Parts: sequence; structure tokens; C-alpha cells
Amino acid sequence: MSGNPVADQVWRSMSSLVLDNKDRWRRAVVDRTGLPFSRIRILRRLAAQPMTVKEVAEAATIDAPAATVAVNDLEARGLVVRQPHPENRRCKLVSLTDAGRDVIAVLDETDDPAPQMLASLDEQDLQALQEILARVIS
Repeated sequence: MSGNPVADQVWRSMSSLVLDNKDRWRRAVVDRTGLPFSRIRILRRLAAQPMTVKEVAEAATIDAPAATVAVNDLEARGLVVRQPHPENRRCKLVSLTDAGRDVIAVLDETDDPAPQMLASLDEQDLQALQEILARVIS
């Protein structure tokens, strides 16, 4: 609990809305890429910036051994590459290859329409929601 019951309820509602309405998109990207969704989640995080395997584990909320297995798999598929960290030679940075960026493009191109209950809000409510989310995300 955050100490703010209203914020906690809003968070649960937002999470439910997203989780309950992403199955079609998840199935579509798995079908289009041939990758398990666990690998797609990692690629999506690496699209923002290269990371160490430890950072991949934290970002994907998996343990370090699972992150190592996933990165090994993605590397074997030619979607990521490990390179020496420029500031810490003991670490390797995992980054997307051109093929990995192509997978991200497929994700971005896959239709992900708003659920009907959101699409049916009037323009004023949608603008207000967009403004609130922009403040929260930035």
C-alpha cells in the first residue's frame, strides 16, 4: 500500500483495465514474431536503452538466471548483442541488433485499439485522462 487508498484503487483499476484488454495484442505479436512473450517484454525494455543482464532482470521483474537464459536465447536468434560496458569492463551491455529493432517495429505496427469502454468516453474525458497520464509518466 502506498499510504494513499485512492491512489491504490486507481492503480488497481488501471492495471485491471490494461491486463484484461491486452490478450489479443499479446497473441498477435507472439504470432507475428514467433517469440515467446517473455522475450518480447525484454526486447521492449532494451528498445529504450542498452542494459546489463542484471538491469534486464530488474526491468523485466525476473531473476538473474532467467534473464541470462533469455538474453542467451535472444542473442542466439540474432536479436541482441553483448558488448563491453564502456564504463565498467567487467560488465557487458546488452543492446538490440538491427534484427531486434525490426521486431520492435513489428510490435509498434501491430494493431492495439483501445478497449470499447475507453473509446466510448467523450473527447473531453479522453483529453483530461491523457493530460493526467502525461503528468504521471513524465
